[in-house]
Amino acid sequence: MRKDLLAGVLGRISAAGVLALATVAAGGPAAVAQPGGDTLVTVASPSTPFSQNKQNEPAVAIDSAHPNVLAAGANDNIDLEACNAGADNTCPFTPGVGVSGVSFSTDSGATWTQPTYTGRTARGCLGVVGPDAGCTPQVGPIGTVPNYYEAGLKSGGDPAVAFGPVPDASGHFSWANGSRLYYANLAENLAGAQAFNGFEAIAVSHTDDIAAAAAGSNAAWSTPVIASKQNSALFSDKEQVWADNAASSQFFGNTYICYAGFRAKGGGFTPQPLFMLTSRDGGDSWTQKQVTPAANNPVSPQGFGRSGCTVRTDSTGVVYVFAAQFGVGSPGTGATIMVKSFDGGDTWSNPVSIFTAVDTCNAFEPSIGRCVMDGVGGARDDLGPAPAVDIANGAPTGTDATNRMVISWVDGRDGLNNEHVMFSTSTSGGSSWSALRQVEQPGDRGYYSAPAISPDGSQVWLVYNAFLEPFKTSTIGAENDHPLVGVVQHATASSAGVGALSLIHRSAPGDARGSSQNNLAAEFLGDYVYAAATRTYGAAVWNDTRNAADCPAVDAYRQALHDEAVATGTQTAEPEEPGDDGEQPGDPPAVAPDVQQVCPAAFGNSDIFGGGYANP
Repeated sequence: MRKDLLAGVLGRISAAGVLALATVAAGGPAAVAQPGGDTLVTVASPSTPFSQNKQNEPAVAIDSAHPNVLAAGANDNIDLEACNAGADNTCPFTPGVGVSGVSFSTDSGATWTQPTYTGRTARGCLGVVGPDAGCTPQVGPIGTVPNYYEAGLKSGGDPAVAFGPVPDASGHFSWANGSRLYYANLAENLAGAQAFNGFEAIAVSHTDDIAAAAAGSNAAWSTPVIASKQNSALFSDKEQVWADNAASSQFFGNTYICYAGFRAKGGGFTPQPLFMLTSRDGGDSWTQKQVTPAANNPVSPQGFGRSGCTVRTDSTGVVYVFAAQFGVGSPGTGATIMVKSFDGGDTWSNPVSIFTAVDTCNAFEPSIGRCVMDGVGGARDDLGPAPAVDIANGAPTGTDATNRMVISWVDGRDGLNNEHVMFSTSTSGGSSWSALRQVEQPGDRGYYSAPAISPDGSQVWLVYNAFLEPFKTSTIGAENDHPLVGVVQHATASSAGVGALSLIHRSAPGDARGSSQNNLAAEFLGDYVYAAATRTYGAAVWNDTRNAADCPAVDAYRQALHDEAVATGTQTAEPEEPGDDGEQPGDPPAVAPDVQQVCPAAFGNSDIFGGGYANP
């Protein structure tokens, strides 16, 4: 969610091969996973300079018809200008340059490739020490999903990926036709273009040729389609995509997207429904339905709006959508809501509350107007209570489905420094759920989480990011580091239920202070982690800062912003997110440092790491 959107919302909170594909030619280097370990997913993204070295918000999908094939998405600044372009203490999002990165694996997540395409890029805008003319983007190599510039668009992050079957010429879906990868993300109009109305849209592109896409062919990808039904006041946000991938489903091949629609820009975005998009022709066209009320009631226990949605289908084609209904206060006691469709997205049930969920806004950072978890100038935690869900739908055939659901989120009900990774399961289509479990490892403060279940329902996987130390009240000094890890867990499931989750992998820690918003005012890790599963292994991706270097000058800048905000009672720096173009008007009270001159080269080098893990 972007800064102009959150001004009203958070104000209320704070007030209250395919067989042979292993031989694919890669556009970037590959990294090899250690047995039981992890590997770099964003392998072509550089380690320096900032912000080209910045990646976050990963997503991952497995092709159920070819389970050795995976695709991952991420916010990736690989094509943005360096801080030395223009003024040396600004590191803006370059106008018109996309940030929706993509990577591929053809060996079950052991190694990854990150292709290079052609599009609008600023990766050559490195600048010089001292003021210079700044950056003029050019057509050249890009590390993000292609064909946006040519369509008058810029890809804007919030990556979401899913595999489904390909339709034939008559519109009939079959795995025999091949596999289609869908990539959904936010999109903006290029300056001077008007591909859609409004401020941010949901766009979808697809590829049926993973080998060519992984080798860097623009032609392997479709032209992006604007899926959301835009108007001049609509800001679309936080989408997720899913393809009905079980041949047993009566709606096999349908593709679905959920997203939060923020209306009335300039009026606090108070009308904020959850929307569902449905495509029955392989992503070429979309219909839209509003599935929750538009009005937000900031007085009720479940207050200002809905976001952080997940969509899945079972083996018969029932569509399930889950989202966070946020509460008021700090933290807010909200709910996990569920909506269903039994007719392929034509009609939807009324939303029902299935869990009480408490957001993790136990600490509000006044300098950026956001909730944070790790400390002063920390990483935002806006979507901690957003549910992540998976269903054992038996894909690709559906014949061995159990339709067991697994759900997880991070909850702040026990207060700051006691955040929990919550887990539950259902075998009744969501009408009843097992008792909630707190499944984080001892000492872990859960940040974001996601479960996955094998198509036959026998294996459960869960990934989460976690902070390892209590909230820090200062940014200064080695003792005030913010160690972050990625954790992968596994359990077996049977008709008796899901067993205890046991530790499979724990990543090397990294100091989250080494991550950054582009405006340098705070850390940035985004809003997601992700997991997927086959019958023989699970895959997970997470945000990782092991290769990011802390910069004392940036720490001092963030501390100064915080101290000024506390002293004056006002916000001194604007929050920022991938998809934002540049800085907000006005100078902050503290002076940002010249990053490339005073910071270690690896400052800002947040990465996406992941792994493929065989069933124990």
